[in-house]
Amino acid sequence: MRPILSVLTGLFLLILSQPSHAQQAGMLIDASRMTNAPSGMQAWRIRYMSTSDKGRPEEMTGVVIAPSGPPPRLGRPVLAWAHGTWGISDKCTPSTSANFFAATPALPEMLARGYVVVAPDYSGLGTKPIHPYLVGTSAAHSVLDAVRAARDIAEAGASKRFAVWGESQGGHASLWTGQLATSYAPELTLTGVAAAAPPTDLIENLTGGTDPSIRAFLTAFTAHSWSQHFGISLRSLGSKSTGDLIDRLGRNNCVTLGAKPRIGTIVGIAILRARLKNVDLGRITTWKEIARDNSPTARDYGVPFLIAQNEADVIVAPEVTRAFVRKLCRNEAQLRYISINSTGGHPTSAADSAAETLDWIDARFADAPAPNDCRSI
Repeated sequence: MRPILSVLTGLFLLILSQPSHAQQAGMLIDASRMTNAPSGMQAWRIRYMSTSDKGRPEEMTGVVIAPSGPPPRLGRPVLAWAHGTWGISDKCTPSTSANFFAATPALPEMLARGYVVVAPDYSGLGTKPIHPYLVGTSAAHSVLDAVRAARDIAEAGASKRFAVWGESQGGHASLWTGQLATSYAPELTLTGVAAAAPPTDLIENLTGGTDPSIRAFLTAFTAHSWSQHFGISLRSLGSKSTGDLIDRLGRNNCVTLGAKPRIGTIVGIAILRARLKNVDLGRITTWKEIARDNSPTARDYGVPFLIAQNEADVIVAPEVTRAFVRKLCRNEAQLRYISINSTGGHPTSAADSAAETLDWIDARFADAPAPNDCRSI
């Protein structure tokens, strides 16, 4: 009797030691229908399981949007939208914003083309941990697991074939999604990677923008996030008061297109600019290593690329993007390059290149030969 009890006890303990079903990456936890979806759309705010960049199970949130009506028999292709910077605190979560639908570029056009749009919030936005801003593995996992989770919403009809398109921070997430898709989510089929104004060399991007105020502001977001996520002291960037200022700017501010910053934010950025004037992140080992590890690799991911860049961008320096593009070309990637010349600058990079990008994505789902601009770059 005792041997049998020992075996049963061992099996029971083994079962308890296994991860619960609710911790499987890509599992849909909840899908709540959104009542404010524009006409012609049906949308759900989702909660789903993912994996952090440190390998831990983590709950994330996002939005799934599909055309109204039942899906076709073979399902709908999926377009994963990776958003640009909204902020790094929980109050900046895109899916809970009343402005979500209006702020997602070309959303009606995506739906008109028959796509299910999957828009993750990213880790730490809408959930407990600090948002790991510009941390590549975390961003890619949030996108890939959102695509997985969307497939469990029967009314959406999401297929396993998807493309990814992102802007600014989301362009960085898009590139990392392409980089990790095959190894992390091999059951999905990625058809193409599109990125508008993507940060590619994070040290160059954080120090190379021509607008010093925006550069200081983004440094505050990055330093506040990385200091907490990776456990780095901010004292390497200056005095305790400088670290406190970085934390306040990162914790208290969201990015809202068309809205002017508060007076306190403007003053704080001006002070931080002065204090960081002689600080070179590229010479501080810890920050440099994290930036290097989270810069996307310029290699062929096995799918075509589209990269769009405004030549007058004061946030993501065009020469940094072009250097990345040339490395892709040297590594034999199939690349479509769009040079944007509109006056909107960085904030409208995706909207300004949307028509060409969506035509390119349509062609990827149609299995058409991918164009290659490498000879002309």
